[in-house]
Amino acid sequence: MGALRTPREKWVEEGLRALASGGVDAVRVEVLAKSLGVSKGGFYGHFADRDELLTEMLDAWERESLDDVVARVEQESGDMMAKVRLAGQLTFSGDRLLPIDLAMRDWARRDQAVAERLRRVDNGRMQLLRDAISTFCPDPDEVEARSLLAFCMAIGSHFLAADHPGRSRVQVMTRASELLLTRSPDKPDQ
Repeated sequence: MGALRTPREKWVEEGLRALASGGVDAVRVEVLAKSLGVSKGGFYGHFADRDELLTEMLDAWERESLDDVVARVEQESGDMMAKVRLAGQLTFSGDRLLPIDLAMRDWARRDQAVAERLRRVDNGRMQLLRDAISTFCPDPDEVEARSLLAFCMAIGSHFLAADHPGRSRVQVMTRASELLLTRSPDKPDQ
């Protein structure tokens, strides 16, 4: 009986873990093999080279952070705002996708193909926000502005080190979300 091979998905997952913790330069075949407890020869049974692994990692990230999130959100009942909040929680609140997402953003600064992939993912996320906000806001300029601010808050809050005197970060984020993702009381329904 032949030896069991480490599944392709394990290599991709370990690559994403390395990316999240050390950036794209940390995604090295020898290091991944050591982390998986296997020889690097098994890698070449699945991938022609490191670039093929990196492409698979991008595919997995895009699928998990956009396609799977949108599919999960579409299965949920409730109003559109609850769905947007769920999408944000799935993407930016956990220990899994958030570090990968932030590492992808860093990688995209130096690699045009990754930047194009990131743009596609971000455009999908922005469209989800636009669709939700347009359910209560008829002004397309305001929809775009609110969507941009909400998305920037979701990403940028992880880079901000400011204090919020008398308030926790969670309290401030909750209030900011309320301001961006609910109808203004002074705006009439249309």
